[in-house]
Amino acid sequence: MGTLKPPTLLTRTHILKAPLLHCAFNPQLLTLFNRRITLSFTISCKLRTSQDVKKKKDNVSKKIVFSDSLPPPLKNDEASGEVASNSGVIGLVKRLPRRVLAALSNLPLAIGEMAAIAALMALGTAIEQGEAPDFYFQKYPEDNPVFGFFTWRWILTLGFDHMFSSPIFLGLLVMMGLSLMACTYTTQIPLVKVARRWSFLHSAEAIRKQEFSDTLPRASIQDLGVILMGAGYEVFLKGPCLYAFKGLVGRFAPIGVHLAMLLIMAGGTLSATGSFRGSVTVPQGLNFVVGDVLGPNGFLSTPTDAFSTEVHVNKFYMDYYDSGEVKQFHSDLSLFDIGGKEVMRKTISVNDPLRYGGITIYQTDWSFSALQVLKNDEGPFNLAMAPLKVNGDKKLFGTFLPLGDVNSSNVNGISMLARDLQSIVIYDQEGKFAGVRRPNSKLPIDIDGTKIVIVDAIGSTGLDLKTDPGVPIVYAGFGALMLTTCISFLSHTQIWALQDGTSVIIGGKTNRAKAEFPDDMNRLLDRVPELVESSLSKQSDGISG
Repeated sequence: MGTLKPPTLLTRTHILKAPLLHCAFNPQLLTLFNRRITLSFTISCKLRTSQDVKKKKDNVSKKIVFSDSLPPPLKNDEASGEVASNSGVIGLVKRLPRRVLAALSNLPLAIGEMAAIAALMALGTAIEQGEAPDFYFQKYPEDNPVFGFFTWRWILTLGFDHMFSSPIFLGLLVMMGLSLMACTYTTQIPLVKVARRWSFLHSAEAIRKQEFSDTLPRASIQDLGVILMGAGYEVFLKGPCLYAFKGLVGRFAPIGVHLAMLLIMAGGTLSATGSFRGSVTVPQGLNFVVGDVLGPNGFLSTPTDAFSTEVHVNKFYMDYYDSGEVKQFHSDLSLFDIGGKEVMRKTISVNDPLRYGGITIYQTDWSFSALQVLKNDEGPFNLAMAPLKVNGDKKLFGTFLPLGDVNSSNVNGISMLARDLQSIVIYDQEGKFAGVRRPNSKLPIDIDGTKIVIVDAIGSTGLDLKTDPGVPIVYAGFGALMLTTCISFLSHTQIWALQDGTSVIIGGKTNRAKAEFPDDMNRLLDRVPELVESSLSKQSDGISG
């Protein structure tokens, strides 16, 4: 094994209070293959500074790759994203996809697509969705157009009554997806390929043209490599040249962001075209079949076996605030399969739905179904409660108990009103207030010689049902988007260095945190030990021996 000679010293020796480096080289592997030599060294270094007299530092053991072969050459399409074109018809065919990809990956086009999608989403939020045509005829009449031109014709012709499954909206999503894929293929993937290939700069001028450059007058490029490895860099040495990088994963993040956005759009499209939705109001004690309620939303909607499930409302009840206002309402539901076997039972409430077989049942509303009363100890009679229109958002329900001849043209009776299920207001035949009774109180009230007992108040539960196969995909897309967005903030940093006599010329660049990059580099370079005569002679003797 040959003797490693130290670099030639300058005439004057500057001794500064810089770290002294003692290195022991241990050759491990020598491989010959097609005249390409790769030599791997393990360098154990101990850095000693003026502060190390008082405090001892731990040894640093790293691995630097020394190569006498050139790195693999870059292909033209990897370096510049372009492919040399051929002449003739074949060349024209080959150039055509590239031109299409270039058009789709155009940044102004992508921004325009995103702006158009956002505008349609805002418009879909403002326009009531899924209503009957008569609703739009009345809400957006031609004799009083919105903004002077917007009428029901625009809504029904362009499909804005079901915006998120309309051809215009889905077409924009497809265009946006194609733009993302084109940008990934033509820009992001070539950038990653280039970033993964390590290359050396053999010219001091090229190194000084980097975003950051500096010169260490008395230093060793091997010492710089050890310092960089300690800072998390991957280091490559070839003769007097050094190349180091870290944060390569940050280059993959834009590809991940694009894929996450594609997942979100694919999930949203599947939700708009492949889901089922429906609403139903069911009195306590009655049943309904899921498939009778759900209706398809798009051309990809396909029913499942769970659509034959029968739902029974065991009980409906409400919670109240101290002021008497409705606080929460609950539905005790049982699910039966086609054979009549109970497969699931759960009490749902607002924000606590039931999920079974890909179907989600939400508690969204309530109503007053019927009032059970005893009349002169006869009955009970079920009186249907009808919703009454009042000002404001509060509900009001009413019913009528006829007295006397029900076939008469002038029927008199008792009126009953209720805002909820906890109290009933009773009026006599002349419309005068007679009293208030609570259901199940068994407290009778006498009105014009007729004894009335309020037995029970039967409520109805308002349920929304839906199947949405795109939800897991959308959730996965948003999770991936958050992760890759965080990863994209990692800086991909590259450093080149060249040993010029006893001087080391360093240059580097980064794609993130450009303001902090010079300070980080200066802190690393401050740790590089300075070469002095005494240390060089000891190092030379140790290597020679």
